[in-house]
Amino acid sequence: MKKLLAILFITTAMNVYGQTNDKMREFDPNFAHTVYFWFKNPDSQEDRKAFETSLQKFLDNSAYAKTCFIGKPPKASRDVVDGSFTYSLIVTFESAEAQQKYQDEPPHKLFIEESSDLWSKVIVYDSMTTQK
Repeated sequence: MKKLLAILFITTAMNVYGQTNDKMREFDPNFAHTVYFWFKNPDSQEDRKAFETSLQKFLDNSAYAKTCFIGKPPKASRDVVDGSFTYSLIVTFESAEAQQKYQDEPPHKLFIEESSDLWSKVIVYDSMTTQK
């Protein structure tokens, strides 16, 4: 049930944030890579634009990312919601091996080179399916 709810949440969130079907790849529940970014200057529109441009270029050129969701924190309505980050990224992969290849591919390394000066903190949560 938790897995189904997570898949429904991610699918809904992807659609809400306007990703088009022609750019959307099939969601792969085998491996999820969730990244949270905290910017040095979170109110800088210039930094946000540079980050979004670099991130989208990277994701458009990734050979391994199946689906992706780029998000910003909403206004929290509950105490358990952490809205302190500037951006979140959720990317799915067919396997842990594919995710490792994604880490090593040139578009990913270029994104880090172009954008790492913008953030002060990054936290990554990787998850593998419990269902086989």
